[in-house]
Amino acid sequence: MATGIKDKVAIVGMGCTRFGERWGDSAEDLVVEAYLEALADAGIDESRLEAYWLATCFDEINLGKSAIGLSQCLKLPFLPVTRVENFCASGTEAFRGAAYAVAAGACDFAVAVGVEKLKDTGYGGLPDFGISLGTRNRLTFPNLTAPGAFAQLATRYAARYGLAPEEVKRAMAHVSAKSHKNGAKNPKAHLRREVTIEAIMAAPTVAWPLGLFDCCGVSDGAAVAILTRPDLAREIRPDPVLVKALQIAVTSGEELMATGWDGAHIETTSRAAARAYQEAGVENPRAELSLLNLHDCFSITELVTYEDLQISPRGGAPRDILDGFYDLDGTIPCQTDGGLKCFGHPIGASGLRMIYEIYKQFQGKAQERQLTDPRLGLTHNLGGFPSMSVCSVAIFGR
Repeated sequence: MATGIKDKVAIVGMGCTRFGERWGDSAEDLVVEAYLEALADAGIDESRLEAYWLATCFDEINLGKSAIGLSQCLKLPFLPVTRVENFCASGTEAFRGAAYAVAAGACDFAVAVGVEKLKDTGYGGLPDFGISLGTRNRLTFPNLTAPGAFAQLATRYAARYGLAPEEVKRAMAHVSAKSHKNGAKNPKAHLRREVTIEAIMAAPTVAWPLGLFDCCGVSDGAAVAILTRPDLAREIRPDPVLVKALQIAVTSGEELMATGWDGAHIETTSRAAARAYQEAGVENPRAELSLLNLHDCFSITELVTYEDLQISPRGGAPRDILDGFYDLDGTIPCQTDGGLKCFGHPIGASGLRMIYEIYKQFQGKAQERQLTDPRLGLTHNLGGFPSMSVCSVAIFGR
């Protein structure tokens, strides 16, 4: 019987670039920057690394359509390299491939790489998703945009729980203000300026009720993780971070084709979270988790994810948010690094960037953002739309 991945894989090195408008740097430059930091952090000889997984979403200028681009970029000596893409959850998909290889005993050391150069693509936040979603969905949703889809999640959430739209909008504003306050403390974040709740509430509307500060930005970036077995990790460093759970759930289509989905939550997150808690042995996430790094592509996404993760009760996330439960000095801090709101969302890199923050927090190296003695950290990496998505939930600990 399958026993899961708990405590079978350790992170011994990570690197992360500064995210932002990196016009003067290529995707290769970003990969090398993150890779060299990861190697230096692990303190091991590169010859010990045996297999690589690369995550990118758009292949035009992100090392090409195959894994050859990464092998050439890092001058790898004929090693196995695999390119993966799972929409916005691509970064965690690369991490999953490397983690499973180590857990299976296929290699002692594996590397996950995520990179995206979105600024150079002209990606402005409102693209035609038809091609990536397939012809069938393109015909069904000819005018589908991410802000529009998540705006509907916000209005449906308010209606589902009998909340005034302004109450939900103020809670979303607190979500963004909290993240910007944290991101201002992070030298690797793209946007490093605090924003008041009043300014967020008064910002131009993108898709009502989502305003400018409710939507994450577009940026370039890369992140890298080096993984090995826990016994080898402890020979290398005294503070490795262990993988406690790693789950991915992908939509079956039932959200749109059946009547069980209420339109006020993300079903894939609920399913992945339940399996991750079982794998990690977490019985009460509200009491056991120490920090979160969630896929806050929009403020409403973070809000409903608190409930999908079984931390806030259904309909209760706005109250927890406004009470400061998820603030940096709250009970379970969320987006301690600033999240997608401050880093932007270079798609292939985001999942690994989230893990990077958890890793640094556990090692006591998060500087101004450092928490006191965190126990379990969770990352949530979401791709797609409320009605059709892929979600990864990963849990980490010492």
